[in-house]
Formats: sequence, structure tokens, C-alpha cells
Amino acid sequence: MKLKEQIQKTPKPFVIAGPCSAESEEQVYETCRTIAENGSTQVLRAGIWKPRTRPDSFEGVGAIGLPWLVETGQKVGLPVAVEVANREHVELALKAGVDILWIGARTTVNPFAVQEIADVLKGVDIPVMVKNPINPDLELWIGAFERLEKVGISDLCAIHRGFSVYKHPKYRNVPKWEIPIALRERLPNLPIICDPSHISGKSELIQEVSQKALDLNFDGLMIETHREPAVAWSDARQQVTPKELKSILSELILRTTVVSDIAEFPLNELRDKINQLDDQLFDLLTSRMRLSEEVGELKREHNITILQQEYWMEQIASRLTKGPEMQLSAVFIRQLMDAIHQESIRHQVKVMNMKKD
Repeated sequence: MKLKEQIQKTPKPFVIAGPCSAESEEQVYETCRTIAENGSTQVLRAGIWKPRTRPDSFEGVGAIGLPWLVETGQKVGLPVAVEVANREHVELALKAGVDILWIGARTTVNPFAVQEIADVLKGVDIPVMVKNPINPDLELWIGAFERLEKVGISDLCAIHRGFSVYKHPKYRNVPKWEIPIALRERLPNLPIICDPSHISGKSELIQEVSQKALDLNFDGLMIETHREPAVAWSDARQQVTPKELKSILSELILRTTVVSDIAEFPLNELRDKINQLDDQLFDLLTSRMRLSEEVGELKREHNITILQQEYWMEQIASRLTKGPEMQLSAVFIRQLMDAIHQESIRHQVKVMNMKKD
């Protein structure tokens, strides 16, 4: 069965689990054996090659770890997946009998690297999962899928692992949920797996991130699991034990996309009210932009710059102060005000550069 078909037919969540890095044959087998015995996991994973930020970090055991994972998968009866970053990795993984490949975030960001992997996979029938690029670029992510499709790889799956930022107070990689949601709009038949380990960077946040992914109707989870995370050779902080994995999965609340007869009427009634309010919002925004054009005409007449930074910052501060009483988050207010401001500037630019009769 194709990976995509298996994900679609497996009750959610479809789970991929295993150590961040293969460290020894015993470590891989014991970790994966326990995961398999716990049930609820469909694919085993382990990092063989690890692209690290600093050169003196542990960069994986290399090809010697491939048979550890492949033979473990055969013993416990589960398919195995590894990350590949170049032609050599692909060739070695295929030769070893790896069932599923995935392209990591640091590779997805480089079209040359993705194309190299696609070229070596031409004519090969194997599932490929693609993690989002480290920067929040939807087109780059979609481009990776397109490169693989062009060489005949059709059994594809997306992995959402978040996006790099500098010193975020909560996440290792911010989820930016709007990007995988946009991916689903563009590629509705593509399964999406969430990687809460890399998003959270902390084992205690994995449950929360996993639940959010399922609430957004993602298809599954990839969770880094180690027999003894405290002594893991890489990313110890974000790994859980097989026992903790079982607990996380058992506590997840699974929701349905199907609206029951009991809920259909009140849900539709509420949606109608929301649609009416949305129509009013757009009418107000249209009126607001007409006023912006009048402002633009006045600025053109008196030769005033469009951007009035001090005034704009005062408006932002005022709205942010009122946020709590309106039960609106500061992030939402800022994004909304920035969007309105940019559209207002667009209208003013149009008026400012309009040729006089």
C-alpha cells in the first residue's frame, strides 16, 4: 500500500516515531521495539545523517546505522524512514532497503539540493516526505513537491516542523499554522504530518502542539522518541520516552470533520451571523479606504509624505492598549493593523501618483 493511502485509511493520528539519531544498534532496536509494542505507531524513524548548525556537533553515525534501522523495522514489522540530504544519502538508503525517505528543512530550502535528490529518484517507486523549509516560504515548499512530481514521485507527504526564528520565548521553531493551512488549500490531497518535537523544542510542549495539529485536521504526527532522552546524543530536550509517547497519544482528543444532525442547525445559524458581520466588515473597510484616498489627495495637494510614522505608531499603541478589553490578542491586532495600513498606503500611492488633468 502507498504511504498516502495508508495515511488516509489509518484512524488519526498516523504516527511516525523513533530516536532523533541512531546512536547504536542496541539503542535503535530497544527504542523501536518498545514503541512497536506500545502500538499506535505506523512508521519508525531515526536520523542517520544529521545536518548540524555547528561543525563539532554530533552529525550522525552515517551509513553504518542504516542496517540497524532496517533490520529493526523488519523484526518488529513496521516500515522505516530516514532523512536524506544529497545523492549519496539517497543511494545508500535505497541500497539498504529503507522504506520511506524524507527531505529535511535545511535541504528543502535549497532548490539545487532538492533537484539533486529528485534526479537520483527518477524511476524509483518510493514514498517521499518533505519538511517545510526553515524560512516561511510556501512557494519554496510547493516547489520541492513539484520537482519530485516531475521525475515521477507521486507518493508524497508534507511534514510541518515550524520555522526558524531568533530566540522565540516559547517555541524552538514557530509553527506559523497559516502556512500549512495555505499548503492544504493549494494541495488539498497532500497528507500533512506535524512534527511537534521540532516545533516545541521541549518535550513538555509536545502534547499541546500535537493537539493543535489534530484540531486543524492534520493527518498525523512525527514525534522523536528515545529510550533515555536525557543522554541522547542530539536534541535531548525535545525527545520523549516510548512510555511518554504512549501517554501523549492516549490523551489526545480526536475530533471529526463530520457535522452531526444535532449540531448542523445551530452551526449554520452561527455561520450565517458571522457571514453577515464579515460583509459589514468589508463594507467598513471599503469606506475606510475611500477616506484613505481623500487623505492621499490632501497629502498630494500639500506635498506631504505618505508615511507619517509618529502618527501611525500612536494608532498602533492605542489599539494594543484596548486589546485586552476587546478580547483580541496583541499579535492579531498588530497583524490586522499592519494589513490595513499597507492597503491604505497602496490607495494613497495610487492617488499621489495620479496624473493631473
